[in-house]
Amino acid sequence: MEILIATLLTIITAATPLLYAALGELITEKSGVLNLGVEGMMLVGAVCGFAAVHYTQSASFGVLVGAGAGALLALVFAALVLGFQASQVATGLALTIFGVGLSALIGKDLVGIAYEGLPKLVVPVLSDIPVIGPLLFQHDILVYGSLCLVPLLAWFLSHSRAGLVLRAVGDSPDAAHAMGYSVIRIRLLAILFGGAMSGIGGAYLSLAYSPMWVENMSAGRGWIALALVVFATWRSGRVLLGAYLFGGISILQLHAQAIGVDIPSQVMSMLPYLVTIIVLVLISQDQSKIKRHAPASIGKPFHPST
Repeated sequence: MEILIATLLTIITAATPLLYAALGELITEKSGVLNLGVEGMMLVGAVCGFAAVHYTQSASFGVLVGAGAGALLALVFAALVLGFQASQVATGLALTIFGVGLSALIGKDLVGIAYEGLPKLVVPVLSDIPVIGPLLFQHDILVYGSLCLVPLLAWFLSHSRAGLVLRAVGDSPDAAHAMGYSVIRIRLLAILFGGAMSGIGGAYLSLAYSPMWVENMSAGRGWIALALVVFATWRSGRVLLGAYLFGGISILQLHAQAIGVDIPSQVMSMLPYLVTIIVLVLISQDQSKIKRHAPASIGKPFHPST
């Protein structure tokens, strides 16, 4: 039983950075913007968050710095795609490349330095319940935050006025503009939120999942987060399911290697990404479902008529 609990706890920690990044990208795409720079924003958030904790010894400040670093990089993306009408796909790819290089530069003196990890917030009484207590009530603040974020975003998109406006901008920016809404401002806020969430996801990697800074430590998680949004058909509840599914697959390959499964380690390491490709191929077979849930103007620049 202890082994099972330890495995499930590891899956939760593996899924948390994916969940933050995917939820942030979900809001960005709901506004009609496709940002492929999630990987770069996660890396910059990871190194800046770790640097902040290393120099200030404040975990909360490190998380805030990670979020701010991701949002700042997203602001660069927003300036290019909203201000200069640059290609969203090309700019997002460039943002990832830039983030990889920038994070390596910032973190060159931090490589290999260990951190004790984010403090656990143990819920009294509830944490003592057998099995359920360790699984649900003995985590750090970012795990709790990610689980709370899912229903909040679901409510925001479905029941709040601001969420409905955001969806309107993503589906028909011209109609939203004609009704008096600032499409550019709404998309800017969505992009910044997505960047901040990617930055928090990256900070979680360097402060909790593997509490140290290592170059390229996101290891493709930004791309998996992008795939999760499609896998979830742009619904936050399914993002949660997908994040834990892919987190479980990531941990599965580690445990398989640990018990000596006779499969080349390279094959096991590529398992999460192989599953991602297979899932996307299967989902793409149902184009009607994708068109029914995907924002109609995603990836398309907006040119105000007046």
